[in-house]
Amino acid sequence: MKLSVVFPSVMYREGRVGVKKLMSGIEEIGYDELDVFDHVVMGFPTKHRRAPVYDPKMPIMEAVTMLSFAAAVTEHIKLGTGVMVLPQRQIALVAKQVSSLDTLSNGRIRLGVGIGWQRSEYEALNENFRTRGRRLEEGVALLRQYWEDEHVNFSGQYYQVEEIAMEPKPPQRGAIPIWIGGTKERALKRIARIADGWMAMTAPGDPPIQEVLPRFKDLLEENGKDPATYPMQMSLSPGAIDKDKRKRFYNDMDLLVARACELRDLGFSDTSIDCVPLFQLGFRSSDALLEQLAKIYEALAPELSD
Repeated sequence: MKLSVVFPSVMYREGRVGVKKLMSGIEEIGYDELDVFDHVVMGFPTKHRRAPVYDPKMPIMEAVTMLSFAAAVTEHIKLGTGVMVLPQRQIALVAKQVSSLDTLSNGRIRLGVGIGWQRSEYEALNENFRTRGRRLEEGVALLRQYWEDEHVNFSGQYYQVEEIAMEPKPPQRGAIPIWIGGTKERALKRIARIADGWMAMTAPGDPPIQEVLPRFKDLLEENGKDPATYPMQMSLSPGAIDKDKRKRFYNDMDLLVARACELRDLGFSDTSIDCVPLFQLGFRSSDALLEQLAKIYEALAPELSD
C-alpha cells in the first residue's frame, strides 16, 4: 500500500526555506507521494450563500505553483493534485502546466481532478458551475490528446480544437495518470468509465465507504476493469469514530495502523495523510511535522509493505 502526504499550505508562513525543508523531508522519510489540494478562492457566506466547508480565510497556496517548487526540491517522490477542480480552469492551460511539471519532475506527476463544490469559486473564475460534470469528462479526454497527439483536434459540446500543437510532450505523454474524486453515483460512473484511479475521500453526510465499494466494483466490471487491480486512494483520516479517538487519531499509532489495515483490506492501493489535523494537534513547525510524520511512517510502513 502506498503512502502519500497532503502538503499543508499553512506552512507558507515559514517561507521558502521551511517549505523546502518539509517537502524534501517528506521524501527523505520514504513517503511515496506528495499531494497538494486545490482551491483558488473561498467565498464568504452571504444572504444568498451558505458558509463554505472551510474558513474562507484558510490559507491555500496554488496547487500547480506548489508542485513546481516541489519538483525542484525533490528527486524521486511522486507529485500530485488531490484534487484539482478541473472544470473551473482552462483545459489547454492545465495541459501545458501539467506537461511542463511532468517534464521538470522527470515523469513524476499524477493528476487528481474533481468537479468541486463551491459555486462562488466558479463564479470568481468566470466558469459555469452547472455544467461542471460534463465539462470534466470532455476536459479529461482533451488533456490526453494535448499530451499525446502531434495534431490536436477535438470536437465536443464545450471544447473545440482544430489543428493545434502543444510541445514538448511530457515524459509520460498521454499516460499521465488522471485520478478522479467523488463518491456520488454519477461520479462513480464517470470514474469507472474514464479515470485511471479513484480518489475516494468522503465528505460529512456521505455514506460509509464500505457501502459505496460494492457498487463501484460493479461499475468497474461493467467497464471491463478489474476491481482487484484498479488503483484506489482513501484518506487515512478516520470515518465514523467517537470524538475522543478522532481528536487523538494522528497521535495514536495503534489507531493509525488499524485504520490503514482496514483500508488495505477493503482493497485500497493508496492512502493519504492530511497534515491539517497534525497542525491542529500542535505540530506547527516543519521540524515538528517531520518528526511526527517520521513516527507515523515507521509505524505504518512495516504493516503495509507488500
